[in-house]
Amino acid sequence: MSADRRRRKRKMTKIPILCVVGPTASGKTALSVALAERFSAEILSFDSMQLYKGMDIATAKPTPEEMHGIPHHMIDCVPAGETYSVARYKSDADRIIGEIHARGRQVVMVGGTGLYLDTVLKNITFLEDDGHEEIRRELKAELEREGPEAMYRKLLAADPEYAAKTAPANTKRVLRALEVYRATGYTMSYQIAQSRKQPELYAPTILGLNTRDRNVLYGRINRRVDRMLQQGLLTEAREWQQNGGGETAAQAIGIKEMLPYLNGEATLESCTEKLKQATRHYAKRQLTWFRRNPAVHWLYLDDYSSEGELTADAVRTAELAGFPDGRAKERVDS
Repeated sequence: MSADRRRRKRKMTKIPILCVVGPTASGKTALSVALAERFSAEILSFDSMQLYKGMDIATAKPTPEEMHGIPHHMIDCVPAGETYSVARYKSDADRIIGEIHARGRQVVMVGGTGLYLDTVLKNITFLEDDGHEEIRRELKAELEREGPEAMYRKLLAADPEYAAKTAPANTKRVLRALEVYRATGYTMSYQIAQSRKQPELYAPTILGLNTRDRNVLYGRINRRVDRMLQQGLLTEAREWQQNGGGETAAQAIGIKEMLPYLNGEATLESCTEKLKQATRHYAKRQLTWFRRNPAVHWLYLDDYSSEGELTADAVRTAELAGFPDGRAKERVDS
């Protein structure tokens, strides 16, 4: 068998996955559901906050009405106080993709946590999470004593490559990288580089949602925040505060921004504006991450006059990229 034929055969054995990426409030949920209906697929979320139970409004989880009866995976499935890592997500996602594929259905991945998606698509494997409890406790104690900036400087000294890709305020990722380094002697950058030598398991088609005019996206973000408040965001934040909050809530945009108002330290208007600003900054970080991938087929919301027009173009783009129609297999099986 020639080398070309072997490469084609390996490519054919990869599981096809249709991915929908983009910043928050860009309409990923609606498009992913429409694509799942069109291609006879189930949806796998790669949102690092939506997988936790609770915080439904703050994390903009899709409602049952929005899901249209399409099975959704990795949403509202992890207890709020539980530690959940990207390594665990990789393991869970691989298992779920295999189960969906075994049912003869396609997979649509949707979300905004680029690290989770890249870990799955690039088949990045991680060192064991277990056995480092003492190191974790030490790092958390250091964080309490010295603060986030000091911990980030330690990461910068140990692993400048990984630090350059990590926000100083993202203490969860900073501490995890330091934990790996202290426990194994290997940096996270080295580990990722080694793991990428493994063959990739999936054949992704990636659709990205964006806007040509940034003000269009910002308008969508502002309207989403207003809807969240109307839907009961303050009640949700108050419940989390009364229940002790925890690290999960501290990471979720939408909860922490409302706490000064609930504590009588700021006005609702100022907290709402801070939430909109934080969400805009988060959207910028998401776009920066996804734009690094040249394989993304970008669809610009302000190019379309309706959601139906956007969906039709997304379907055409996926088909031209070679994403298979799961309905054809369903007809053969029936």
